[in-house]
Amino acid sequence: MVQQRRGEETRSRILEAAVECFAQHGYDRAGVAEICHRAGVTKGGFYHHFPGKQALFLELMGRWLARLDAQLASAQAEVDTFPDKLVRMAGMASQVFREASGQLPMFLEFWTRAAREPEVWQATIAPYRRYRAFFRGMVEAGVAEGTLRSVDPDLAAQVIVSLAVGLVLQGVLDPDGADWGQVTRESIQMLLEGLRKCADET
Repeated sequence: MVQQRRGEETRSRILEAAVECFAQHGYDRAGVAEICHRAGVTKGGFYHHFPGKQALFLELMGRWLARLDAQLASAQAEVDTFPDKLVRMAGMASQVFREASGQLPMFLEFWTRAAREPEVWQATIAPYRRYRAFFRGMVEAGVAEGTLRSVDPDLAAQVIVSLAVGLVLQGVLDPDGADWGQVTRESIQMLLEGLRKCADET
C-alpha cells in the first residue's frame, strides 16, 4: 500500500512537471531529462510510469478532457431543456479558458505532430468526434422536446463544436482581447436564436 501510494505520488509529480515544461517550452522542446529534473525523479522512474513523452502528453490531455466531460455531464443534468443546458455549458467557459491558458505552444505543436503520426492523430481527433456525437444527441432531444425547430442534428452539432473550438483558440491566442467567457455566452445565445422553435412553427 505504501509503495503504491509512493508510485502514485511520483506519477503525479511527473505529470505536474510535464505541464510546466510543455507550457514553457512547447511539446517538441520539452525533454524527458528536464521533466525528470523538475519532478525529482530518475529517467528509470519516468519510464517506469510512462513509455515516452507522447504517452505522458496523451495522459495530460486525457485528464483535461475528463474534467471537461464531467463538467458537461453536470451541466446537462442540472437543467431540463436543450437551450437551458447549452446556456449552462456556456457558463463554464471562463474556467475552460483559465485551464487552457499558457498551453498554446503545447497544443499547436501536438496538432502539427498529429498530421504526421496516425496514432497521435487518432488520439487528437477522437474527442472532437465524441463531442459532436454528444451535441448531436442533445440537439435530437431538443427537437423531440419541442424547444428546437427541426434541424439537421449532425450539422448543428458540428456548428456547436466549431464555435467552441474557435472561441477557445481565440481565447488562448489573445487572452486580453475580450472577455471570452462573456463572448461565449453571447455567442451561444445568438446560436440559440437560430435554433429555437418559433411560436408559428408549433
